Amino acid sequence: MALTLYVDTARWRAHHKHVQEQFPGLVPVCKGNGYGFGHERLAEEATRLGSDVLAVGTTYEAARIKDFFGGDLLVLTPYRRGEEPVPLPDRVIRSVSSVDGVYGLVGARVVIEVMSSMKRHGISAQELPQLHAAIENIRLEGFAIHLPLDRTDGSDAVEEVIGWMDHLRAARLPLHTMFVSHLKAEELHRLQQQFPQTRFRARIGTRLWLGDHEATEYRGAVLDVTRVAKGDRFGYRQQRAASDGFLVVVAGGTSHGVGLEAPKALHGVMPRAKGVARAGLATVNRNLSPFVWGGKQRWFAEPPHMQVSILFVPSDAPEPKVGEELVAHLRHTTTQFDRLVDR
Repeated sequence: MALTLYVDTARWRAHHKHVQEQFPGLVPVCKGNGYGFGHERLAEEATRLGSDVLAVGTTYEAARIKDFFGGDLLVLTPYRRGEEPVPLPDRVIRSVSSVDGVYGLVGARVVIEVMSSMKRHGISAQELPQLHAAIENIRLEGFAIHLPLDRTDGSDAVEEVIGWMDHLRAARLPLHTMFVSHLKAEELHRLQQQFPQTRFRARIGTRLWLGDHEATEYRGAVLDVTRVAKGDRFGYRQQRAASDGFLVVVAGGTSHGVGLEAPKALHGVMPRAKGVARAGLATVNRNLSPFVWGGKQRWFAEPPHMQVSILFVPSDAPEPKVGEELVAHLRHTTTQFDRLVDR
């Protein structure tokens, strides 16, 4: 009995090919928990796509994945002097976001990140003249720019990249390769047309692995079902049942990521109102679970346990049976499955 990730493999891979066709020179990204699939599986899929470079989040991830992917590995987290050294093969490319960092990577293969409107990290336009001496002792693989997902000010992502291309050209720095993130296919095409001597390579993770929502599905197996009457006490905290129904023990708890939620940026009145309503219900121990039964998301009977969750299913719904599975609406990047089934 398990929390299972079911994958419609043919559909999933067809989506990968579609994205690859839209973004020539695509660099797949495999970081964190491997977007819910795991590093080993995504390394296999990147190899299947014929990718020559796979981007990872950290040097620790590079060390874990190096035995599963034979091409180059691009570490996205910028190098910092004094970081813990991790033994890595020469095919690992380091990102760097400061002039000092470039000087600290003598002999290494390096991608230099420039500061975008994200304002997260990157070299500023004013620092570019200092790079001439710094890049003499590294193997420069190109420059990179990480762009925001939303542009609430109405600005143009392409124009931002063009601005940086102009800065780099004015500083007489090599422009053979530019790694980009969060561009649309048509935006990448516009850039490639305007700068035919530069190879633009899109680093893509979410859109590649999770872009077809119908290709994957989580399901938790029902482990036990207990009938309760209104007023019956149950669980660790001995709460009372609010009505007649069933306590359903289902595979999937906090160790799987069930019950964990990343903060969301809410836009508009309705999403904010729903957020306020959820917070209000939580104060009286009413928390909606990700598990669906009888066409509805069901409430947690109590907070999820480490490996299972206990749901309350009212008596007017069909009684779940041990061994049946409940669909679970879970976020891939925070979920750890027990098993993955290709179908």
